Formats: sequence, C-alpha cells, structure tokens
Amino acid sequence: MIDFRSDTVTQPTSKMRQAMANAEVGDDVYGDDPTVNRLESMAAERFGFDCALFTSSGTQANLLALMSHCDRGDEYICGQQAHNYKFEAGGAAVLGSIQPQPLTNQADGSILLSDIEAAIKPDDIHFAKTRLLSLENTIGGKVLSQHYLSDAQALAFNRRLKIHLDGARIANAAVAQQIQIGDITQYFDSVSICLSKGLCAPVGSLLLGDERFIHKARRWRKMLGGGMRQAGILAAAAEIAIDEQVERLAIDHDNAQYLAEQLNALAEFEVDIAQVQTNMLFAKVSDQLDITSLAEGLKSKGILISPSANIRFVTHADISREDIDTFIKVLKTLV
Repeated sequence: MIDFRSDTVTQPTSKMRQAMANAEVGDDVYGDDPTVNRLESMAAERFGFDCALFTSSGTQANLLALMSHCDRGDEYICGQQAHNYKFEAGGAAVLGSIQPQPLTNQADGSILLSDIEAAIKPDDIHFAKTRLLSLENTIGGKVLSQHYLSDAQALAFNRRLKIHLDGARIANAAVAQQIQIGDITQYFDSVSICLSKGLCAPVGSLLLGDERFIHKARRWRKMLGGGMRQAGILAAAAEIAIDEQVERLAIDHDNAQYLAEQLNALAEFEVDIAQVQTNMLFAKVSDQLDITSLAEGLKSKGILISPSANIRFVTHADISREDIDTFIKVLKTLV
C-alpha cells in the first residue's frame, strides 16, 4: 500500500530488524536491560539532559511529563491544537487530575506570548495553580522558530513555570532548520521524542529531563503499566532510529513539497505551499468531490488517505517520489 495517512505507518528497516533479533536484553523494570540503559544514556547525553526514560509511546511520554511536573488540581497551558490536549484521550485530566488551559494556536503553530502571560493564574484559592507551559514542535507540520522558543523559555522562567516540549517530530523541525535536535531541546525542562514516526522504529518514545524528574516519571510509568521488561528488543531499533534516520528526513520534506505542487495542479485540490515546511501538508477538497468515495476508490488501487474536507497527507520513508507520481496518476483518473 501507498499510505499517506501518517508517518506512524513506517516499517522498521532491515538493519533494525536484525538488531532487534540480536539485542542483549534484561529486565528493564529492575534496570537490568543493557540495551535500554545504553539508549537512555546516549539520548540524555546527545540532547543535553541528565537522564532519559524509554516509554511505549509518545502519548505515554507526554502523560508522564504532565504528571511529573504537575500535582492533582494543577494546570498546564498548551495550544488548542496540541496533541497532548486534543488527541490523547484527555489523559492528563482523567489520570492526572490536571487541568488543561488551551489557548489559540496562531497560523504558524505558535501561541501568542501575551496570551500565555494572560492565562497564568494568580496565587488565589479560587484558581488552579499554573505549573507548566507545554509546546509542540513540529505542530501540524509547522516549525516553531528558535527565537520563539527562546522567548517562551524566558517567559516560563520569569513566571516560575516549567516548560515541556512535545517533540514527537522534533527531528523534522531540526532537519528543516538545518540544526541539531539539541539546539531545540536546550530551551526545555523536559522533552518527549517519538521514535516510531518518521524515524522508522517500530515502537517507543523517549522522555528527557533532570534526574529528579525522570525518577518521578519512572514511578508513574510503572503505575500506568509501562514497565516493559525485556524492552531492549525495542531499544535496539530505537538506537538505529536516532543514529541513522534523522538526516534522511530531508527526503520526506522534499517529497511533501513535490506532492503539494502536484495536488495544486488539480482543480479539485488546494494546498497552501507556504505552509508545507516538513513532511506534512493539508489539501482543501472541492465541495463537488465526494471524498469518501474517492478514498474508497484509492484504496481499491492500493492507496490510503484519511478522508476529510481538508485532507492531511504525510510523507515518510516508505513513500518514494515514484509512489507520489503513481498516486497523482490514479487520482486524476478518479476525479
């Protein structure tokens, strides 16, 4: 299948599969898995943190971060489109008793600093305590600028807030700006990094922070059922994801631009190419087009999309330039 739904559908590389088969393992809950320990140490050192924690998913990593920064009844500030607010099943509220304060995301994905400032609650018994500012980079495929991150960090510091980054696609943000991942992580008290999207690992995310924060997160991970025992089988693929899959994301970005141009050439689709910054694009569909029938027709030809009035297309390691040409050719016949 040619699958444009998400970069979560990427298959592990042959080198990853071999490394998984040969991984040295132990019981990670006891701290005995050497491959997990090596992954966590390598990630912490490379990205500028004291410690790292290997988790089962980005959703779990974000939830652990929120629960480790905030106590019951506390509040975190985030964007209306933030994944850890909108797309993670309300876990912070349900499991952490943490109140989200969502604010409007601007067209570039940022949250106005003035909005953040205004949303911070005063020290008053009537209000939840504002503890944390949570940002996301990339968000909707868009990159938050380094200048913005610096200003957000300063605001958080001056208002005595912690600052967390949902960095599910932080590698895409780094590659798009031709900088290192560590150049982005430097502005945050904690960061989650997903390894199973564009980086092609089959499972897993990393949570990074200081020693006290990660110790607390490790305890929450156990409570939430995230102790994965011989997890070195997964960590072996994660190591290769970090070492070998970051730079090739530039190919995905180029393919997204190409796909956007090809879709824009069709009367039934409209893409704002200026907003295509990484591996994600959104195409508005003509009202004259039955998008559900179109999706079914594409599926019958071995092509998967997520049907909506504003379709999200995501390019990744398992989509080539030739695949895009095939898709456009089939799309023309269907519309």
